[in-house]
Amino acid sequence: MTFSHIKYFFFFSCLVLLNASSAFATHNRAGEITYRKIGQNRFEAKIVTYTKTSAPADRPELEFWWGDGERDTLDRVSIDFNVGTDIQRNTYFGEHIYPGNGSYVLYFLDENRNGGVVNIGGSVNIAFYVETKLVISPVITTNNSPVLLQPPIDDGVINSVFIHNPNAFDPDGDSLSYELAPCKGANGLPIPTYSIPAASVSFSLDAINGDLIWDSPLSIGEYNVAMIIREWRNVPGVGLLNIGYVTRDMQITIWQPIYDPPVISSIADTCVEAGTSLAFTVTATDNGGNETVTLSATGGPFNLSVSPATFTSTPAVTLVTGDFSWITDCAHVRKAPYSVVFKAEDSDPLVQLADLEQMFITVVAPSPKNPNAVPQGNGFVLNWDQSICPQAIGYKIYRRISSSGFIPSNCETGVPAYTGYSLIATVNGVATTTFNDDNNGQGLAQAVTYCYMVTAFFADGAESYASIEFCAKLVRDLPIITNVDVNATDVTNGKIYIAWGKPTDLDFTQTPGPFRYILQRATGTGVFSDVKTYNSLVDTTYNDSLLNTSANQYRYRVEFWNDTPGNVFKIGTTQIATSIFLSSSPGDEKNRLSWNLSVPWINSQFNIYRETTPGIFTQIATSTTNTYIDDSLVNGVEYCYYVESLGAYPDTGLVNPIINKSQILCSTPIDNEAPCPVTITQVANCELLTDSLSWDAPDSCNADTKEYVLYFAPAGSNDFQEVAIIPSATTEYVYTNPISISGCYYIVSRDSNNNESSPSTSVCVETCPTYELPNVFTPDGDGVNDTYHPFLPFRDVRDVDMKIFNRWGALIFETTDPNIDWNGRKENTGEDLPEGVYFYICFVNEQRINTITSRELNGTISLYRGDKK
Repeated sequence: MTFSHIKYFFFFSCLVLLNASSAFATHNRAGEITYRKIGQNRFEAKIVTYTKTSAPADRPELEFWWGDGERDTLDRVSIDFNVGTDIQRNTYFGEHIYPGNGSYVLYFLDENRNGGVVNIGGSVNIAFYVETKLVISPVITTNNSPVLLQPPIDDGVINSVFIHNPNAFDPDGDSLSYELAPCKGANGLPIPTYSIPAASVSFSLDAINGDLIWDSPLSIGEYNVAMIIREWRNVPGVGLLNIGYVTRDMQITIWQPIYDPPVISSIADTCVEAGTSLAFTVTATDNGGNETVTLSATGGPFNLSVSPATFTSTPAVTLVTGDFSWITDCAHVRKAPYSVVFKAEDSDPLVQLADLEQMFITVVAPSPKNPNAVPQGNGFVLNWDQSICPQAIGYKIYRRISSSGFIPSNCETGVPAYTGYSLIATVNGVATTTFNDDNNGQGLAQAVTYCYMVTAFFADGAESYASIEFCAKLVRDLPIITNVDVNATDVTNGKIYIAWGKPTDLDFTQTPGPFRYILQRATGTGVFSDVKTYNSLVDTTYNDSLLNTSANQYRYRVEFWNDTPGNVFKIGTTQIATSIFLSSSPGDEKNRLSWNLSVPWINSQFNIYRETTPGIFTQIATSTTNTYIDDSLVNGVEYCYYVESLGAYPDTGLVNPIINKSQILCSTPIDNEAPCPVTITQVANCELLTDSLSWDAPDSCNADTKEYVLYFAPAGSNDFQEVAIIPSATTEYVYTNPISISGCYYIVSRDSNNNESSPSTSVCVETCPTYELPNVFTPDGDGVNDTYHPFLPFRDVRDVDMKIFNRWGALIFETTDPNIDWNGRKENTGEDLPEGVYFYICFVNEQRINTITSRELNGTISLYRGDKK
C-alpha cells in the first residue's frame, strides 16, 4: 500500500468513526445570541436555538463563552414545540459582569447540525457555531443588541421568490446594516463545505432594510445561511462607530409548490409627528389554496414600554385584513426609523407559505412654536417656545435673505439646503429658547429682509420639523455702504470711489444729533484706520486715491456717531464692503479669471471686460459665479481685463443697480497644461512573450500631444521604469521582453512643451510561469546531461523546494535553487548513487503580480551512468 493510499485510508477511517460518534447529536437548525445591559458592565445574554425535535440529542443546558476568557453552563429556561414540523425552540439566559471597556465576542459551539443540509456538505458532522459582538466603551453609555423579531426558520418553494426579513429592532435607536456571512463550525471558522444557496436568478441581502431575497430556489431541501446585523451609532465628537453585531444562522426549507403563497398589498413607508396617531389597514389575499390566512405584525413599535402600537386581525379565507394603530409620543422620537414587518401565512399542515411586507415608520418631533425676530442694534433677538419633547438637547437656527416659502413635507425634517437656508447657530439646552443673531459680531445689513427657521435636535442626530418661516428687517438707523468701485489701476496712484446711503429711521429722542460719519479703510486683512470725517448727513461719497490697486484689495466701513454736546457716542458701524480683486491663472491658450469680494448687498451678475484696442474695453461675457475662463487665445500674447458687478439691496430706497468695478489685470496665456491621461488596454501572448498595448486619448485636451511614454514594472515590483517613447501618431505598441512580460504598465502623455499628463490607470499582465522537470539524466562525466535541471528556459519562478528520495523513502538530495543542478551524488557524503529510479516532490513558488503561489510537482527520475571512459 502506497503512502497516499495510507493517508486516504486513515482519513476515511476517521470519518467513519466521527460519523459513528456524532450521529446521535445531529440536531441544530438555527440560532442567535442577543444581549441587554442590566447594570454597570453587567449584561444578560439570551441564546435561542432551533433544533430537530425527532433527534435523540437534546440540550437542557448549553456551554457559553462570554468573550473575556470566562464561560458558563446555562440552563434552558423554556422550550416551545409549536414552531414547525419537527422543530423546537430552546431559550437560555445568563448574566455576566465584564472587567471593563473592550470588545467581547460572545459565542456558543454545539455538536452538531442536522443532517441533509443541501448547501453544507456533510452537515451531519459539522458543529453549530454562532457569535455576537459586544462593545463596552466610555463614549457608549448604553448598548443593547438588536432584537430579531422574526424567527430564523422559514419556508419557500422552488421557482418562486423567497423573502425573509429578521425584523431587527434596536432598543437604543442605533442604525443597523446587514451583510451575508458564511456559516461557521468548529473553532468558529467558516465551514469549508458551505456555499451560498444556488439560485435561478440571484441570492442577496439588502444592506439597508435587511431583506434576504432568494430569486429563485432551484431544488427542494433544507438550506442554512448566516447574516450579520451591525449596530452603528453617531457619537458626538467621535463620529460614526460600529458598536457591535449579532450573527443569525438560519434555516430555510424549500418545498415543491402546490399553490402560491398569500399576497399582502403594498404598504408605503411613512412619518408621523410625535403626539399624533397613526392608523391604517393592511390587506392580504389568498392566492388559490383556499386556506385560512393569518395576518400578523412584528416590529419595534410593538415592543415599546411607552404607548406601544397594536395590530389586530382575525384569520380568514380568501381575504384577511388587519388594523394597525399607534398613538405616538415624544419618547418615540429618534433618527432611525422603526421597522414593522407584516406577515400573511396560510394554514397548510405540511408547509405554511407566507408573504412578508416591510414598512418603515419615522417618528418626528414637532416644530418649535411661536418664533419671532425683534431688531436690536445691528442684529436680531430670536425667540421661540420650548419644544414639547423634553429629551431634545437643543435647537438649530437657520437663516437666509428673503422668504423661501418652504413648508416641510411629511418626512422632511430639519431645513434642507435646497431652500437656500444655511445653519448659522446651534443652541444647547432644551430650555434655551433665545438667540442673538449679530452675524458673529460682524453685524447684519440694513435694508435687507432676513428670514429664519428653528428646529429642535436630539442626542442621536434626529431633528424636528422646521418652525414656520419668520422674517424681519433692521431699522435703517445706520448708513448703508453701496459702492467700492475701482476707478483707476496703478501701483501708486490707484483710485477707488466709495459711497453710502444715509440713515432714514433715526430716533431723535435717543440720538438727537448732530451726527458724524468716519470713513475707515483697511489694506487687505490689515487694521482699519480713519480716512476722512464728515460732519453732515448729506455727504456720502469719497474718492480715495494714492492707492496700490494693482496689488491690493481694500476694505471699507463707515462709523456713525452722535455728536450731541455732553453725549457723544458711536451709534454703530456699517457692514464691511471690499473692492473686487481680480486674479488670473494662465493656461494653454486661456486665462482663468477669478475674483474675490465681500459686500453686504446681493450681486446678481458679473460682467467680464477685455481690452480689444489700446484703452478700449469690451464686454466679452457674463457670469453668475466668481470665475470665468477666457479661452481660444494665443499663447504668449498679453490680455487685459476687469470685472464689473451688478447688485442691489432689497430696499427700493437705495441705488439700484449697484455697480462696481475691479482693478485692471493683465495676463499672458502659456502652455503649462499637461495632456489628459489616456485609457490603456492590453492583450498578452505568453508564447511569444509579447504584450499588445493600445490606448484612447481624449481629443479635448490632447491636441498638442507630442509623444507617449510607456512605463513598466515587473511582477512583484513597484519600481516602474521607462521602456519606450512612442510618437503621438500611433496609439498602439507591442512590448516584447525575452525574460517576462508579466508586470504592470502605465502610459504618460507628453506635449511639445514637455508637460506630462498624470499616469494612466495601470494595467497588469499576470505572469506566465513555466517550469518542467525531465524524468531522466546521465551523470557519466561526458559533459552531456551530467546534471539534473529543469527544461530551459523557465520563467517567473522565485525558488523551489525540491526533495529527491530513493526507493526506500530516504532523502538523498534537497535544494531551493530553481536550477536544481543535482550531480547524481548523495548530498551529505558526495558518493555516486547507483543507477535506478528516484522519486521527487517539488514545490514551485511562482511569482504572480501581487503574490507568490505554490505549485506541486512530483514524479520519478531515472539515473543512468552508462560506460565511463
